Amino acid sequence: MRRRSVMGHEEFQRVGLLVIVALSGWLAACERSSTPAAGTSKETPAVGTSGELRSAGMNNVAPAALEPWVPELGEIMSLQQMRHTKLWFAGQAKNWDLAAYEVKELREGFDAVIKYHPTHDDSPVAPSDAIPRMMTEPLKELAAIVARKDSQAFTNAYDAVTLACNSCHQATNVGFNRLQRPTMNPYPDQVFAPPPQ
Repeated sequence: MRRRSVMGHEEFQRVGLLVIVALSGWLAACERSSTPAAGTSKETPAVGTSGELRSAGMNNVAPAALEPWVPELGEIMSLQQMRHTKLWFAGQAKNWDLAAYEVKELREGFDAVIKYHPTHDDSPVAPSDAIPRMMTEPLKELAAIVARKDSQAFTNAYDAVTLACNSCHQATNVGFNRLQRPTMNPYPDQVFAPPPQ
């Protein structure tokens, strides 16, 4: 008789998290593809060249009628959360090149929030005001610590960035969305240790 292996609790959590992330991306893509852009019909594709449109039998659609895709705030912030998580594991593994890359990506992500979502819903403080005021200094300090390869100071600087994220969420009326140090690695396919020299 063959024994079935039983999935451990941590492995079950990882698989569950990966499934949730995959489904979230799939649902977001489905919603985007099923929601027509302003001024277009449901049959009008959201992207493509005029040649692709003609080959699809859509000769009457002018390229100017196509609207560029703009990432939703939740999509950008999901990527920010991923970067925040990867930054933690890179710092813990003393992979300073990866940590520096993730800090740079966090900065770029915040730039995207400011560009595409300078205001948000009923937020009393606009993201375009809150992010520069609350995130700039903690990220600058963390970048300097990563550049110095200071593993002793990394944890405190990472925690300061996390606190700044939570303060920004509080100021923009999404204080229910709180970050912390990751308790498990949701990226089992990524090696966080630095490459061998």
